[in-house]
Amino acid sequence: MTTDSWINETLYPDWGQRFLVKRELARVQSDFQDIVIFESFSHGRVMLLDGVVQITEADEFVYQEMLTHVPLLAHGECRNVLIIGAGDGGVLRRVLQHRGVQRAVMVEIDGEVIRLAKAHLPSIAGDAWTDPRAVVIVGDGIDYVKRAADASFDAIIVDSTDPIGVGEVLFTDDFYANCARILSPGGLIVNQCGVPAMQADELRETSVRRARFFPHVGAYVAAVPTYVGGFMTLGFAAKQPGLDRVSAETIRVRAEAAGILGSTQYWTPEIHAGAFHLPPYIAKHLPK
Repeated sequence: MTTDSWINETLYPDWGQRFLVKRELARVQSDFQDIVIFESFSHGRVMLLDGVVQITEADEFVYQEMLTHVPLLAHGECRNVLIIGAGDGGVLRRVLQHRGVQRAVMVEIDGEVIRLAKAHLPSIAGDAWTDPRAVVIVGDGIDYVKRAADASFDAIIVDSTDPIGVGEVLFTDDFYANCARILSPGGLIVNQCGVPAMQADELRETSVRRARFFPHVGAYVAAVPTYVGGFMTLGFAAKQPGLDRVSAETIRVRAEAAGILGSTQYWTPEIHAGAFHLPPYIAKHLPK
């Protein structure tokens, strides 16, 4: 329906942002969360879950490219990738851009997110939904990693909401223990850890928890305009050392072989390498 009302994000109790709504496209209460999709005047189409901005057409490429290309190219030989969450399909699309990927399993707990993204945000996933390498499961990511075989994935990408509500169980010891078990010897996991200017506890506590199961823990940053508060941090945990220190030259060679060089709007080999050099106000929240 057409509207001229404003919609306010409710992530923080005392600070936020709002959008002037051009047209509301969907408002659904699923079994897990409140889902709203609307067309804005400034950012194209926008999806909110429980009042929190998840994705906008205007800047989704920043988050999706950094969440996907960084781990896959840091690893260098990813064949099997597990995606937890990411029901809009944007991460799936970027994973499948890599020629060497043979299988991308995506587990999203809320089928309504997938259905509504297909209907109202088709540009986000593109043709990813029908790619023969994609396995899309509507189910519980916690249960999936419990049942998955040892060393069955090279990379795990967790694109979840913050550790409240439906996303809370994706930040637990049991989840990270199982992730470590199902990753190959050179495997790694990334997950969003919030905006540290406002959510420092999320980065700090998640990093401590991941360090119990992975010997090499860190983070890198991306500047996503609609994730208000400055840099968004992406947690990075690996079984092997040095994956966060691969040179831009090596990353460039890998990206060219993967077929993604020149196709991105935010990610570059230099951005990749530089993203791990954290400002002190962020670095202080990581394990020493």
